[in-house]
Amino acid sequence: MKTALTIAGSDSSGGAGIQADIKTMTMNGVYAMSAITALTAQNTTGVSGIMEVSAEFLKEQIDAVVTDIFPDAIKTGMVSSVELIKVIASSIRQYSLTNLVVDPVMVATSGAKLISDEAIDCLKKELLPLAKIITPNIPETQTLISGSPVSSEKDMEEAAKKIYELYGCAVLVKGGHSINDANDFLYGKADDGKIIAKWFTGKRIANSNTHGTGCTLSSAIAANLAKGESLVNAVEKAKDYISSALSAMLDLGKGSGPLMHNFAIIH
Repeated sequence: MKTALTIAGSDSSGGAGIQADIKTMTMNGVYAMSAITALTAQNTTGVSGIMEVSAEFLKEQIDAVVTDIFPDAIKTGMVSSVELIKVIASSIRQYSLTNLVVDPVMVATSGAKLISDEAIDCLKKELLPLAKIITPNIPETQTLISGSPVSSEKDMEEAAKKIYELYGCAVLVKGGHSINDANDFLYGKADDGKIIAKWFTGKRIANSNTHGTGCTLSSAIAANLAKGESLVNAVEKAKDYISSALSAMLDLGKGSGPLMHNFAIIH
């Protein structure tokens, strides 16, 4: 069985973070493992507390997993400190880990910055060049190209190309409702060396419960890469999965609720 490792924070309400990643990877047919970067006290209405792990303990978790069950793919989520980012990058180099999917959680959809400028700089320098693909939303895309505005599909294409040129990794710029319904643009190099420049179109699903969609998409891509899918197929299958999880119309919590990750086994 193929395996995937998620390195991210824990969401106590189960809709995002490590919990969403494990559910997604499992439903996409791989064995899921985790290294936790932080504990959070949160629910569908917000986060009330965060307890970050030490860099030493994160390294211990990664070492324990990788030296026993080697991952066929890795996904990273929110990593808020320079020290943790450096541990992840050094571990990837140490163990020659491949199929790294980075969800560069830096900026909330509202535009609020979630990690420090120093951590963002470290992410750009240390982690992005090691990634096979990154999955930024529009605010994160703007941060990666030094604040240049991204307000149209043409801007998305130009930003994706610039990110690829800057960091050497493929990029899936997620349009979201701020620019289009659910259309994402992939730019990067395929395994055969050819450049990919492809739009993935999606229909708008009238579901306000979208907690954890970014975590879910990046984890589904990692799971498909672990199974040997090409970048294009991995993204396409991940988008199909997330559309089905949204279409199941799960309605839990008082705020923006989670997706139904297990829609395929509910009878």
